Amino acid sequence: MLANMLPFTGNPLDRASQKRADAAWIAERLRLGRVLPLANLQVLTAGEGALRAALVPPETAAALAGPEAPRVFLGLDGETALFALDVSAVEGAGEALKACGQFRDLRASAPFLRRKDLAILSQAKGVMEWHARNRFCPRCGGATAVGDAGWKRVCLSCAAEHFPRTDPAVIMLAIHGEECLLARNAKWSGDFYSCLAGFVEPGESIEEAVRRESFEEAGVRVSKVTYFASQPWPFPTSIMIGCFAECPSKALQLDPGEIADALWFAKKTALKLLNGELEGKRGPMKAAVAHHLIRTWAES
Repeated sequence: MLANMLPFTGNPLDRASQKRADAAWIAERLRLGRVLPLANLQVLTAGEGALRAALVPPETAAALAGPEAPRVFLGLDGETALFALDVSAVEGAGEALKACGQFRDLRASAPFLRRKDLAILSQAKGVMEWHARNRFCPRCGGATAVGDAGWKRVCLSCAAEHFPRTDPAVIMLAIHGEECLLARNAKWSGDFYSCLAGFVEPGESIEEAVRRESFEEAGVRVSKVTYFASQPWPFPTSIMIGCFAECPSKALQLDPGEIADALWFAKKTALKLLNGELEGKRGPMKAAVAHHLIRTWAES
């Protein structure tokens, strides 16, 4: 898979961000548009096996939402406006919408969704998660209200404006010659191995974050850093920045608070891990950029 074809990428919507503050325009788009309901951050999907985003008429969605429920203008799909709406506060929303679809966890559903729908659902889930975490002002503690078609919250006490944020995180495949380093986080199940990763800190470049996290977690020094691809990761609201990290040495010194185990894998062994052919060990799912970092390197 090409780096620009990663799951969660390829959102086709015209976000029309310049129109978000135009209440009349948004109201007219909503009248003729379609709504994607979310309940407790689960997304409404239709189908069995192959899944698709379930979009409902605005009047159907409005009957299931309280007056304070966040509604977000996602963008235009051709001439049709798409909105996300939080129906978590309404008891029985899932039952009321069962003819349209079923609420499902986005991460678990990712392998079964077509790329377009997965990208749109990622956008919807990410911004709705932000609303759930920002109902109160971080400046003064006052309650906040939704503005700009769901892309802003305004404090009702101090008038501070707050906007959705995405947390940048680096995820890197450490390489030494014909081997790559895969690790098992202390919080993961005992058979799961993947790339090293960590959040970019304030005042830090991507390359600096790759070097710092590699050394902090596994004790490996990184010389050359090469960018691979980025991927929206709405769990909760991150952008994963995939890189290759060349290491002059294989020496390891693991941080036991972070990393339970780390192993150097030859290319053939890494491919077996991804393909589920390595007994007692498994690798990252195809929806994750880590999978494609490893596969791209191993097949090169």
